[in-house]
Amino acid sequence: MKQILVTGVNGQLGSELRLLAPKYEDECEFHFTDVKELDITDRKAVYAFIEQHHISVVINCAAFTAVDKAESEPELCDLLNHIAPGYLAEAVASVGGTMIQVSTDYVFDGTGHIPYKEEDATSPNTVYGRTKLAGEESVIRSCAGSMVIRTAWLYSTFGNNFVKTMIRLGKEREQLGVIFDQIGTPTYARDLAQVILTAVDKGIVPGVYHFSNEGVCSWFDFTRAIHRFKGIDSCQVSPIHTEDYPVPAPRPHYSVLDKTKIKKTYGIDIRWWEDALKECIKEL
Repeated sequence: MKQILVTGVNGQLGSELRLLAPKYEDECEFHFTDVKELDITDRKAVYAFIEQHHISVVINCAAFTAVDKAESEPELCDLLNHIAPGYLAEAVASVGGTMIQVSTDYVFDGTGHIPYKEEDATSPNTVYGRTKLAGEESVIRSCAGSMVIRTAWLYSTFGNNFVKTMIRLGKEREQLGVIFDQIGTPTYARDLAQVILTAVDKGIVPGVYHFSNEGVCSWFDFTRAIHRFKGIDSCQVSPIHTEDYPVPAPRPHYSVLDKTKIKKTYGIDIRWWEDALKECIKEL
């Protein structure tokens, strides 16, 4: 039986993995941890946990994801996004295991206009993006059998995210301005969790992969869809420019990911973002 360590279980993706895990109980035993159960920044603790529980696969969902806060806390961000994944990769490689590292569209600067492929040149322009890229490189270097999955615009029924914020604001306000000149694809964390478990089940094929739902939209379009599916019609949503909403960390203007590789490698179909969103909102 495969022994699977899932870190960052209290986050959006970790919570979705815990929800889907029972389907795989015949072949896998899951060890769900957050900082209370395992401090991934403690190298000795990481090695001890992996050896003690005979871990063969690490799924690392733990990260410093507060993009703006990262600009003022680069050391902590680097520790969680770069150093800690390296410890996990080293430790699981030392027992002959493998690892799935979750990464981000922020490894690109967002100046492209064609969906990003895995082999495209990276050029992060934020602390968050630079530390996540360093984490990718550390994992690949330390664990030859590892898989990196970059994703974008993640939301879920769990935790705090854009979908929940827009529902709340839509109910509280009569007017709302939302950015229309940043283009990407929303990702339902449950769909990402399912793909991760499919990779574990079928056998991890090492390399870098991209995953989001299918299609393309702006944050403005995303918000309109959220309100439509939630039945919110009392709030007028207007498009605004990026410069109308200044933030410490620059956002990518274009972050659409090409998913061809992951679809071909694992033989999966990916849902259109609106279909996934509709399902999520039914549960909120």
